[in-house]
Amino acid sequence: MIDKSSPLPIYYQIQEMIRKKMDAGEWQPGDMLPSERIFAEEFEVSRMTVRQAITELVNEGLLRREKGKGTFVAEKKLEQTLQGLTSFTEDMKARGFEPGNILNYFRVSEANSDTAKALNMKAGEKVYEMQRIRLADKEPMALETTFIHADLIKGLSEKVAGKSLYSYIENEQNLKIGFANQTLESAIAAEKEAELLGIQAGDPILWISRMTHLQDGTPFEYVKSAYRGDRYKFSIHMPRDGR
Repeated sequence: MIDKSSPLPIYYQIQEMIRKKMDAGEWQPGDMLPSERIFAEEFEVSRMTVRQAITELVNEGLLRREKGKGTFVAEKKLEQTLQGLTSFTEDMKARGFEPGNILNYFRVSEANSDTAKALNMKAGEKVYEMQRIRLADKEPMALETTFIHADLIKGLSEKVAGKSLYSYIENEQNLKIGFANQTLESAIAAEKEAELLGIQAGDPILWISRMTHLQDGTPFEYVKSAYRGDRYKFSIHMPRDGR
């Protein structure tokens, strides 16, 4: 119930009521919430107050709005720690999800200046280029465009691209992957990205660039990925020296 005499703002009380229902399992991921009008009538408050409460939870990633449909309980976010280098396939399996791929394209192309710089090669040299929609339990999680140094990694094909590249490189090519440098930044989904990821244009995404190196330090992979901001989050353990 809403206590209008409480010093707590009404929108906050509504927000916490919704949160408690989700925590108790009364509203499950995918369930649609009552409309703002129904909430407003139930609590005898303005729809603007209800909208503020819901917006706060949308911003937290606990709810999601679908234009023309309503407000739904969001799926829980997958959390990936930024410690150690794992493939998407390895990461999903470790979390109990069935990994999958939809291969949009696979081709041999000429490296442009950005790709050539990332892979320490000359512009115009050959790279394998592929774009995959990465899936967890058949749901799109990320749109990933990958460039592989063609002179270093041999025998790539569409069949290989549908599986774990790291497994192929280490087990079939007998090469040892050493480390990667990765950057993350927030962005909003363009129309094409949104369409492929099953979200709305303008929805938040995590934009990630990664350069992966063999054990001897030679760069072999350049990846640009768009992760769904409503389904993915990253965490990092940061020990202080000497503690």
